[in-house]
Amino acid sequence: MTFNQLITAAMVVAVLSNIEVAYAFQPDFAESIINNSIAIGRDATFTCHVRHLGGYRVGWLKADTKAIQAIHEHVITHNPRVTVSHADQNTWNLHIKSVTEEDRGGYMCQLNTDPMKSQIGYLDVVIPPDFISEDTSSDVIVPEGSSVKLTCRAKGYPEPIVTWRREDGTDIILKDAGGSKQIVPSYRGEVLKLTKISRSEMGSYLCIASNGVPPSVSKRISLSIHFHPVIQVPNQLVGAPLGTDVTIECQIEASPKSINYWVKDTGEMLVSSPKYQVQDVTKSLYEAKMSLTVRSFQKEDVGSYRCIAKNSLGEVDSSIRLYEIPGRNRKIYTTKFNDEEQQYGSTEDLNDVSDSSINSNKQSNVQGKVGTIKFVTPRSPIDHSNSVNGVGTSGGYMGVNVHLNKQFPSIDIVTRNPFVIPTIRTGVDGPDGINGHSYGHSTASKNSLSFITSFSIFFFLLVSLQITIQTD
Repeated sequence: MTFNQLITAAMVVAVLSNIEVAYAFQPDFAESIINNSIAIGRDATFTCHVRHLGGYRVGWLKADTKAIQAIHEHVITHNPRVTVSHADQNTWNLHIKSVTEEDRGGYMCQLNTDPMKSQIGYLDVVIPPDFISEDTSSDVIVPEGSSVKLTCRAKGYPEPIVTWRREDGTDIILKDAGGSKQIVPSYRGEVLKLTKISRSEMGSYLCIASNGVPPSVSKRISLSIHFHPVIQVPNQLVGAPLGTDVTIECQIEASPKSINYWVKDTGEMLVSSPKYQVQDVTKSLYEAKMSLTVRSFQKEDVGSYRCIAKNSLGEVDSSIRLYEIPGRNRKIYTTKFNDEEQQYGSTEDLNDVSDSSINSNKQSNVQGKVGTIKFVTPRSPIDHSNSVNGVGTSGGYMGVNVHLNKQFPSIDIVTRNPFVIPTIRTGVDGPDGINGHSYGHSTASKNSLSFITSFSIFFFLLVSLQITIQTD
């Protein structure tokens, strides 16, 4: 090889070596750009990691519009919210303050090599949900039995989902055109349709919009269902002893809320006073309990009391009859209504009647030596439904003992608490001359006496015949 050829070969090797060194230190990206999902109004930052940058430059572009944002350390765009920074030659940042929906898209980090090298990071600007006021229902008032649509439309990015719930936690009742009913704890959709609504569906409904971007939002819609007042009376007949406090009650359902008050049969409107205590207790949006307490109940308080409820749709009333029942030390109390008797009493009265009635019985005694035989006659169909007829007979060799007991109320109507007046008896009995009206001389008692007298004679003859046989 000649000298010239050696020189040429050496130059070729040098050029190739320089090319390899230059290629080995070309700038490149160390890692990918991380995508950003930022809520509107917050700040976003993209970071481009580069190695072997050398004398090359880093540029930032908006990928969709190709608009240059910055080159190396200089901002090119006129957007004042865009800035750049770098920690060293390997880390380059693009900053966007208070992002808007227009900032959504891809951002390119570019190296001015030949050929050019680039990579893209994406900015997703999310928007928390919000309601569109003109497309959202306000509070609603409808008559009972009608249908209503409650609407909540929301905006945001991604698109929000609207869910309905009742504020008090009760279920939502959905009905279709065929009349089938579905009860659900919640409903998804912008429009909630309620068909043939009843008063139990009255209340506040919450529509909640969410799209995964905090915060979720909710709106409260009040549904009022109007209907005329209704009154329910637990006890239409209430009794109490004199001198005690007695309370009567009426249950009211009305919407809108009714005006409630009490009126006595004399036409007097009753208000709270030392004599009366008037109370209204709200139980729900449409239910209330009105009560009237009569203090130190007296004879002049006996009578009818009307509870009245009135609203814009109508008026309704109901009557409660207040009557006297015997006190602790009183005997049987009897009141006549058109020649018909009503009889009732307390447990103390029952004891008193049992003792006094037996002591006042008509008796005819002749002492005997044979044991006692007791016989009770069946109740006659014409006797009082609550009477007890008893006849006892005692006999010996030469004796007959007949007891005609007074009749008294049965145990099932004896109470100190208010109770319903027993069934009115029919028929008329004469007085016994001791304790007022008595059943002792009723037709049933006379029939029983006649039967017992015949039985006693028969028993006397039977004993006499036994004595004669034993003597013989």
